[in-house]
Amino acid sequence: MNDRIEKDSMGEVRVPKGALWGAQTQRSRQNFTIGMEKMPLALIKGLALVKKSAAKANECTGKLDQMISQAIQHAADRIIAGEVDDHFPLSLWQTGSGTQTNMNVNEVIAHLAAKEDVIVHPNDHVNMSQSSNDVFPTAMHVTGVQLIEQQLFPVMREVIKTLETLEAKNENIIKIGRTHLQDATPITFAQEISGWRSGMTHGYRMLELTLTELKQLAIGGTAVGTGLNASKEYINVFLQYLNEATGNQFLEDPNKFHGLASKDAIVFTSGALKAIAANAMKMANDIRWMASGPRSGLGEITIPENEPGSSIMPGKINPTQCEALTMIAIQVMGNDTTIGIGASQGNFELNVYMPVMAYNLIQSIELLTDGLRSFNENCLKGIKAEQIKMQQYVEQSLMLVTALNPHIGYDNGAKIAKKAFEEQTTLKEAAVASGLVKEEEYDRWVKPEQMLGR
Repeated sequence: MNDRIEKDSMGEVRVPKGALWGAQTQRSRQNFTIGMEKMPLALIKGLALVKKSAAKANECTGKLDQMISQAIQHAADRIIAGEVDDHFPLSLWQTGSGTQTNMNVNEVIAHLAAKEDVIVHPNDHVNMSQSSNDVFPTAMHVTGVQLIEQQLFPVMREVIKTLETLEAKNENIIKIGRTHLQDATPITFAQEISGWRSGMTHGYRMLELTLTELKQLAIGGTAVGTGLNASKEYINVFLQYLNEATGNQFLEDPNKFHGLASKDAIVFTSGALKAIAANAMKMANDIRWMASGPRSGLGEITIPENEPGSSIMPGKINPTQCEALTMIAIQVMGNDTTIGIGASQGNFELNVYMPVMAYNLIQSIELLTDGLRSFNENCLKGIKAEQIKMQQYVEQSLMLVTALNPHIGYDNGAKIAKKAFEEQTTLKEAAVASGLVKEEEYDRWVKPEQMLGR
């Protein structure tokens, strides 16, 4: 036989012999064979960290035997270390409170603890002073904070650093600005890059602001927010141990009814991630437009040649890193919509859309982390300005006529620009031919380097 018998409050269940989970996890496996999406391992590890802190708190408050507490903590450490990842098989599409995944973690911890010759009950011991209803949102917040601070922020700092380097390198290169995808007045390439950098910096700061809310935890609210079976002392000790383990400053949500039913901190955080995605998409789109060509596009920059771009056209190089990043941006925006709708469904005392919200939040953070890292290493660092091409566009631009406005007026300037366009002449030739501007006046007034606002 490859199965063993496990029991829960509903009776006996056959569980695969080598599985560390128990009856409730097995029931969920059988009842929810839906889709390919699994509960993210990052969240599983967040739950294990919560269980470890809860065991310490229950031990310190005299509710849990020291040996059992230590066995739970050791088991949780193994989960956090990724030693038993294969034992968390549950579909994302399950109960909206995440109860089945909470029990999956409880059961795995109990079975791991049993290997240390300690009898540990998944509910009575591992889940002591807890409910899925406060544990799951707590784990969502803890996981989100850790992923942002430990993974996304370092990558964003590297992107900002790369952009600062590109700014300094291209400070004196003048190019034509564009609005509405049409020629506008001149700008330096460094000024254009500074806009990308500022977008990343603003996104970083906005995301930082969300962490203040995300660091408030629902722990201790238990089933409906009243805190039944969880003492104030337990909450305080839990936070103490959690903060020691993470080096962070997590706090108690002052209103547990809000902590269980509302997911506005997740919405807030997702909104900031969407803002970062929007800025990333703008930057990637600018870069692939500027790199278009090489002979029939803008051709203002070159990007690294990482791989062949076409299976039929030899020698073709495509802006693949830009395309990957823009697809990620779209996914993050879609995730934000899902999170917003899910957060609006906190009926009465509990939101029951937490798994899908957790999945989308974690995916957004991880995709932006990986996508920005790849984009930075494989595209951004290798951008080179085609200065001759940029100079040609500046010299050909009719929008240099804007420099004549203070001298001949807007209407006369418009006539000169139209004349140059229709007669296929340079702006200077059209201006002199109009009789409104002398050649030496044009040379004195129309200087791109004096049109940069710096």
